[in-house]
Amino acid sequence: MMLGGVLASLGMVVGSFSHTLNQLLLTAGMITGLGMSFSFQASITVLGLYFIRRRPLANALASMGISLGITLWPPFARSLLENLGWRGSFLIFGGVFLHCCVCGAIIRPIATNVVPETEEDLPPLSKTPAQGCLAACVSGIQHHLAFDILRHNAGYCVYTLGVTWMFMGFSLPHIFLVPYAMKYGVEEYRAALLISIFGFCNICLRPVAALVIGLPRFACYRKYLFTLAVLLNGLTNLVCTVSANFWVLVGYCVAYSMSMCGIGIFLFQVLMEIVPMDRFPSALGLFSIISGIAPLISTPLAGLLLDNTGNFSYIFYMSSFFLSSAGLFMAGGFYYLQKKEQQGRQPKVERAISETSLMQGPVSEGKDSPKEQPRLEIVYVTSV
Repeated sequence: MMLGGVLASLGMVVGSFSHTLNQLLLTAGMITGLGMSFSFQASITVLGLYFIRRRPLANALASMGISLGITLWPPFARSLLENLGWRGSFLIFGGVFLHCCVCGAIIRPIATNVVPETEEDLPPLSKTPAQGCLAACVSGIQHHLAFDILRHNAGYCVYTLGVTWMFMGFSLPHIFLVPYAMKYGVEEYRAALLISIFGFCNICLRPVAALVIGLPRFACYRKYLFTLAVLLNGLTNLVCTVSANFWVLVGYCVAYSMSMCGIGIFLFQVLMEIVPMDRFPSALGLFSIISGIAPLISTPLAGLLLDNTGNFSYIFYMSSFFLSSAGLFMAGGFYYLQKKEQQGRQPKVERAISETSLMQGPVSEGKDSPKEQPRLEIVYVTSV
């Protein structure tokens, strides 16, 4: 996390001296993005290791920082831009990102019960040293990049594909809501306030929602609650296609924020339940790479759609389609895998009961034994 803070700050500071767009892409884009990736990966991983029983509440409280940033960053950035220009703003941003080093210094390692991984998981080396070295390298890369989880964990595949499809539409309202409101007569400052409503509502709602969702009775339904939040998040985007009135958009922001709370709370909580915690860092890295491709595709695609049609409603239809279909896909995938797992357990239980019954079968008649020994009936368990 401290290394990420240094890289993110360095990218913004060097970017303030850029003279071309390519220089900005390299500094404020790649270097800052790499640093933020380090900090983000470390923070989510440590959060999963620190908390187990209260993990949903911990995720909600930690994600409140994102909501706070969404609330305060737009007016803060606009004020800096008006007073210092973009170069001065980049210098201030570099100082803000440097605070990740302070956060990283607070983190302390904890003792875990995870057994260290041995070399037995790797394939045996072949007789040829070159082939053996190549096989070991390939196996190590697959292990650390979580390609083995992607191949063998069906739940991880469903979740990664569903969230990637979800991100095709999740970021569009945050980008196009303000231009949409301004096009239909909403003042610029009032339009910017709509984005702040997203963050303010999330700050207030996430802890309350996490306390309710964290109850033991909801533990078995967290995957489906996440898919429900994604589905509702997609359906709320249809409100923007009805009217561009400011107060209608305010109501949309509140409804959107309520479903967004569920997504923020469960996004990494569900991943922690699908993947063992000793493999979570690798799984999170591959998950972030795959799902991060979606905004790179959807945002230019939405801009192209807007340029060709001139109608913002199509963008909100597009966002609603991606989110709603992703929620339905993940719900169906989780349900199918759950039923398949239950069906796989049933023959094992029946076979174990049958073997036990045969071992305790009829006893041969002896002097001290009764004339007839009753047989134990085979009981078929249909649910576990």
